[in-house]
Amino acid sequence: MTEAMARLTGIRRYYTMGENVVKALDGIDLEIRRGEYLAILGRSGSGKSTLLNILGCLDRPTDGTYVLDGQDVSVLDDDELSRVRSRKIGFIFQSFNLIPQLTVLENIEVPLFYQGVPPRQAREKAAELAEKVGLGRRFDHKPTELSGGQQQRVAIARALVNDPALLLADEATGNLDSATEKEILDLTDELHDLGMTVILVTHNRALTTRAERVLVLADGKVDSLKTREELDREKEVAR
Repeated sequence: MTEAMARLTGIRRYYTMGENVVKALDGIDLEIRRGEYLAILGRSGSGKSTLLNILGCLDRPTDGTYVLDGQDVSVLDDDELSRVRSRKIGFIFQSFNLIPQLTVLENIEVPLFYQGVPPRQAREKAAELAEKVGLGRRFDHKPTELSGGQQQRVAIARALVNDPALLLADEATGNLDSATEKEILDLTDELHDLGMTVILVTHNRALTTRAERVLVLADGKVDSLKTREELDREKEVAR
């Protein structure tokens, strides 16, 4: 049986707004296997952004436990969560979040700077990853000198530079044209094939076809959780 990379049990995240309590997540149980490719699908307000924030240790649950790579992170304080994020989680965002004043290599190096990695070692690792994502001739370019797809490749390299246990892609192709979107998703597939645990968060059902399982959220609850085989069978029956 494949070891669990992440296990969420009874996860609730409530927000108080005046006299109202918003139940953004209301009892989520989920196990993500090591090396799995999971897609999280849901409309705006379904809870997927809140779930992403908890999975990425950007927020803590109101109730429930979250065990990541064998560690219960639901009880950690902000500083401890920050350390977990920097060592175990890679993020790819829709807006790239690159620093415009820095070059490709410098942007990729940023997480290593905060970890205190020696400059020469950081530069070697950044160059290796830039080559890996197809930016070998763009080391000294700044974000404004790159296409959207190239900027997202920089963001992917930056997400990988700390050798994360978990890669979170949040609407990662939302600002890209269809051809570039395919290139980025193909790259994500390659990372998964190499054994990385990948979670793709999206509102676009078409992007979930590459995932091994698809979790659908609605009103802060799990609406469905199905394997690719189950979804393919349902599609065949519907034809």
